[in-house]
Amino acid sequence: MAKARIGLIGLGVMGANLALNIAEKGFPVAVHNRTTPAIDAFIAGAGDLADRLVAAPTPAALAAALAPPRAIILMVKAGAPVDATIAALRPHLEPGDIIIDAGNADFNDTRRREAALREAGLAFVGMGVSGGEEGARHGPSIMVGGTAQAFAPIAGIVEAIAACYNGASCAAHLGPDGAGHFVKTVHNGIEYADMQMIAEIYGLLRHAEGRPPARIAALFDEWNGGPLRSYLVEITAKVLAASDPETGLPMVDVIHDCAGQKGTGRWTVIEALRLGQSVPAIEAAVGARVWSAAKDLRLAGEAVLQGPDPTQAGAGLLDADLERALLAARVIGYGQGFSLLAAASGEFGWQLDLVRIAEIWRAGCIIRSALLDDIASAFADPPPGGSLILSLHFAQVLSGNTGALRRVVARAVQAGMPVPVLSAALAWYDTMRRARGTASLIQAQRDFFGAHGFERVDRDGGGYHGPWGG
Repeated sequence: MAKARIGLIGLGVMGANLALNIAEKGFPVAVHNRTTPAIDAFIAGAGDLADRLVAAPTPAALAAALAPPRAIILMVKAGAPVDATIAALRPHLEPGDIIIDAGNADFNDTRRREAALREAGLAFVGMGVSGGEEGARHGPSIMVGGTAQAFAPIAGIVEAIAACYNGASCAAHLGPDGAGHFVKTVHNGIEYADMQMIAEIYGLLRHAEGRPPARIAALFDEWNGGPLRSYLVEITAKVLAASDPETGLPMVDVIHDCAGQKGTGRWTVIEALRLGQSVPAIEAAVGARVWSAAKDLRLAGEAVLQGPDPTQAGAGLLDADLERALLAARVIGYGQGFSLLAAASGEFGWQLDLVRIAEIWRAGCIIRSALLDDIASAFADPPPGGSLILSLHFAQVLSGNTGALRRVVARAVQAGMPVPVLSAALAWYDTMRRARGTASLIQAQRDFFGAHGFERVDRDGGGYHGPWGG
């Protein structure tokens, strides 16, 4: 039997769909799973693609099914399971073989694994894959990190299985070691912010305006034909239009309001703080998911804590203002994410191509949107300070839409409706447009209680102290 071109371990939803995608593009795939029955069931259900799938019941069988240099994709849970899978594979691999972690990995783990395997003569690729089940099956956005030499043998497969935008593959080698997984992490952080700001707009329409989900669905569908066009706005309209087949109620009303998370949003915030960056829209979105899990506390709070009646205080929200507010907040969320990418690129020597990142996010991934063409153009001629919001195009977009964001946030506050991401985005924007803020007082306070010293605006250097003792 001819050798398979590539191997894959982990036949969960994402792994199974990615294997079928690879097979459909004409590449024979050897597949392994921790439980052998899952392998047999997967191949039995693969239809016409079964002829391109090779069952490998053990790591040794998987290695034997592949032609050197072997390339093996891991689609297993992040953390210890990845290390365990690598340990099981290593005795069966030879120098030059390639292990590809295509899960949602902490980029710090990816850097560690890449260094350790390089010493053993093995190549390690950290490959971010975005697009969910549908993307894995029919074309995700793929963000690759590792050496160029490690990527070269798999480039044809990776580019073939990725989504396409105007004929161009939405897959790219972005840099060494953990670069691909870091970019995927920030992608997910932006995704957190985008989803939360959409939910906040929905909350205002539903609870302050009293509109039923079907009417809100129609509004989101309308918005998806304009500057907000995106995958998340598109599916929001579909979700809100759906009814529960058992009760006939709007589907959104029979779902618990406790949002899950797998850690990538939290990792984005942690790494931003480590890099001395602030991504408040993403921070607020992560916080909102944590708040959503505090269901018992919120149930108790509803009976005790007082606030305005949103149906009274929230009247008068304009659809056009809501649309423009969401547009402004979305631009700010993207801007914060790309600033974090630039900071990490400098810190780790990755030389990330922000234009290319925007380009490969235009199809296949969860945050694909109409804005990404303009984002790519904005970074082609780097804006002042490398900040997206200072590019001529997006400065004009924000100038024309932040007034609506301000009105929506103000109305939400009056209505007692929480809008943590919308308000965080506005606060960040207002901070960035002021050359002098209020941190001078904080520096004075620090010097008063801790003699930390400060810099003066009229002299060079630091280490000055105030006349607090006298």
